[in-house]
Amino acid sequence: MTPALTALCTERLRLRASNPALAEVAADYHRRNREAHARWNPPQAASMFTTQGQHERLAASAAAITAGTLVGWWLFMHGDPKRALGQIHLSQIARAPFCNAMLGYSIDATHEGRGLMREALDAVLADAFSARIGLHRVQANVRPENTRSLALLDRLGFEREGLAREYLFIDGAWRDHVLMARRAPGWPAD
Repeated sequence: MTPALTALCTERLRLRASNPALAEVAADYHRRNREAHARWNPPQAASMFTTQGQHERLAASAAAITAGTLVGWWLFMHGDPKRALGQIHLSQIARAPFCNAMLGYSIDATHEGRGLMREALDAVLADAFSARIGLHRVQANVRPENTRSLALLDRLGFEREGLAREYLFIDGAWRDHVLMARRAPGWPAD
């Protein structure tokens, strides 16, 4: 089991661990970004945009965090704890011999291009590869036309490993995804 950590801080951001107490701000985040994120995400249930739906979702996440299969973060500017600007999660955490997780993230459409996601991902990846979480590898899958996200992962040291054809049903069709991964620096060979 991964030891609990309630926050990570960067120069401009406070990342708060996912928990049901964030249901209202999470629902607000998803409502504000519903249209902007629709082209990148699978179809979402109506409950995704309600406080009750987010409470249930975050309660399930809390159980997965306790089980050690998820690490989730919500992004806030320092001094503004009531308006989430993004989210990051490491899901499907598998242990030895895999020591791998799937990375997912999104940022508020009004804050794109300001380097906030890179700042947050630097902190989350450092934590993921630390002794606390102890991952060997983090994977991310991105639609080929999402050039901004691909460039971000390139800058973060992810390598392109392949193309998954018709990987997810998004925006009315089965969409290809570029498979990317970053491995922990200095991982012991044994």
